[in-house]
Amino acid sequence: QVQLVESGGGLVQAGGSLRLSCADSGRTFSVLTMGWFRQAPGKEREFVAAISWSRGSTNYADSVKGRFTISRDNAKNTVYLQMNSLKPEDTAVYYCAAKRTVLVGATGYDYWGQGTQITVSS
Repeated sequence: QVQLVESGGGLVQAGGSLRLSCADSGRTFSVLTMGWFRQAPGKEREFVAAISWSRGSTNYADSVKGRFTISRDNAKNTVYLQMNSLKPEDTAVYYCAAKRTVLVGATGYDYWGQGTQITVSS
């Protein structure tokens, strides 16, 4: 079974950096793409980034492009989100997600982690 566990959340000052990790302890061949989403208070869930396990193809939301980097370690079944130049508007609960297609878009995710809080202070 697929089990997604996020880690690395916390409080950081604006301009700082954090790295999130998502371990798929139950990874199977059916999971082909991993993604990150976030949800800020009073806002809808927002796509952040995605990566395919096989080729490492990536996709980023315009709001984080150039600041965030998604990567994966296939041997560890772990995906990372390196977040640099953080802004207060990045404050949100960040969720790891997985899906059974190779398309690195914002839809079609089948499995979700429980989320981790990121707070960026001014």
